[in-house]
Amino acid sequence: MKLLHLDSSILGPHSVTREMSGKIVSQLAGSDPTIEVVYRDLVEDSVDHLTGAYLQGLSGQPVEDTTVQDELVRGAQILDEFLAADIVVIGAPMYNFTISSQLKTWIDRILVAGKTFKYTETGAVGLAGDKRVILALSRGGFYAEGTPMHAFEHLETYLRGVFGFVGVTRLEVFAANGIAMGEAARTEALENASQAIASLTV
Repeated sequence: MKLLHLDSSILGPHSVTREMSGKIVSQLAGSDPTIEVVYRDLVEDSVDHLTGAYLQGLSGQPVEDTTVQDELVRGAQILDEFLAADIVVIGAPMYNFTISSQLKTWIDRILVAGKTFKYTETGAVGLAGDKRVILALSRGGFYAEGTPMHAFEHLETYLRGVFGFVGVTRLEVFAANGIAMGEAARTEALENASQAIASLTV
C-alpha cells in the first residue's frame, strides 16, 4: 500500500497542519508497517505556477524551452505519484480564507483531463475514485455553518470540491479551528484533533 504525504504550510516547525499530518501518517503506518510513504514538501520543493507554454506542452504541442520541458517532466512525476497512491494525506492551513498557493500549484498538476477526470455528454466524470484522501486542516478562526464567517470558508469546501470532482468518495477531515484565538484555544484545538486522529486505521 502506498501513501502520499503532502505538506503545504509555510510555517515550518511552528505549523499546526504539519504536526497533524505527521501524526496521521504515523498513526496509519503504525497500524500497517508495510505502508510505503512518499513525502512531498510543497514549500521546500515548490511547484511553478501554470503558464501558457506549459499547457501547450501538456496538450502535446512541441516545446523547445528546456525550462518548460523540465516542468512537464516534473508535472508528470507529481501526477504519477498521486495516481499511484492508495492513501493521500494533505496538511492544508487556511491562508486568507483558502488554500496556500503552494498547494494550488500541486492541484493544478493533478487535475488533468483523461488522467484524473474525463468529460462526457452528461458532464465530468472522476477517474480517481479508488483513493482515500485525508485532510489535516487548520483555521485561525471559526467558520462552521451558522457562524458569521461561514461564507468565507474556501479551504475545506474547495478541497472537497476538487477531490469530489476527480471521483474521490473516501475523504476524511481532521481540523484544528480557532488556533489564532490565543494559546489556550490553539492547545485545545490541537488536542481535540490529536484525539480524533488516534482512532485512525488503514
